[in-house]
Amino acid sequence: MEDSNRFISLLSDYGFKITFADETNTLFLRKSLQALIQSPCEIKTIEFLRNEFPGITEDARGGLYDLFCQDEKGNSFIVEMQLGHYKHFIQRAKFYAFHRFNTLVERGKYKFDNLTPIYCIGFLAKNIFPESEQYYHFATLKNQIGEELDRQIVHVIVEIDKFDKGRTTIDSDLDKLIYIMKQSDTIQNSSQLPDFAEEDWIEQALKKVDKSKMTPEQRMFFEFAMAKKGSLLEMEEEENRIKEEETRKRVQEAESRTQEAESKRKEAESKRKEAESKRKEAESKRKEAESKRKEAESKKKAAESKLLTEKKQVAIKLKEKAMSVKDIAEVTGLSIPEIERL
Repeated sequence: MEDSNRFISLLSDYGFKITFADETNTLFLRKSLQALIQSPCEIKTIEFLRNEFPGITEDARGGLYDLFCQDEKGNSFIVEMQLGHYKHFIQRAKFYAFHRFNTLVERGKYKFDNLTPIYCIGFLAKNIFPESEQYYHFATLKNQIGEELDRQIVHVIVEIDKFDKGRTTIDSDLDKLIYIMKQSDTIQNSSQLPDFAEEDWIEQALKKVDKSKMTPEQRMFFEFAMAKKGSLLEMEEEENRIKEEETRKRVQEAESRTQEAESKRKEAESKRKEAESKRKEAESKRKEAESKRKEAESKKKAAESKLLTEKKQVAIKLKEKAMSVKDIAEVTGLSIPEIERL
């Protein structure tokens, strides 16, 4: 289906570069930066700086800014566009700001006076501060009661998704900028343009992303950029699919190992129970044999006791008949002392 939207999104890589990073005309960038840092003073000139920086040491990490520039006063501006959700964005922003800070300190021969401000600006399509209702964050170093201690490094974060103002309720340049960034690709005709679209800086930016005003070369560049973005998205989706597949396999392997371990545990438990059952059975047999042995022993003792009693009775009768003790002993098998005690 043919795209009916008139303007290219300023949040896209192409839209961001052609509006913010246009070195031939910096009006939109200058007005945007002034609005973002809430400065009453006009930014007159902008110098674009190399947006790639090396590590401080041979083994240290370098980086790449989306846009890096400074104004006529030496204020540094690091501008980042983050479309996807990245929960560590503020950590990366601090890394960028501190790297610039170190560079300024080195240039000043490690003196900390006359250091110019560093503004680290982030446009975030997704929210990273869900606890805050604010869409615009201006952060400096403050103490526990909110008193500002230093603003040499300033972090400006714009959570675009939180911005919900309509075109008729906007009056500040900051809100105008955020509105255009968020809504540009939804505008289909001139009637949907806000009144402030006629302001020179906004008008200039919209002309740059107006598809109807593109030259063939610009159109081709835009199509190439979109194709590249599509390829990158496809590559990202494929990478995510591969990662998900690898994760799924790892989960399945882990579950298989768990099931195998559980099976072995159950088998070992079964063998343990079987061995315990056999042990109990053997113990039962042993007790039964011991019981029988004791019963036999008891019967034996009873029989011996009975026999002894009978012998003594016979011995008594023989003694009564005046048979000699020696003869009685031979007849009954009793000892002479035993017979004498009868």
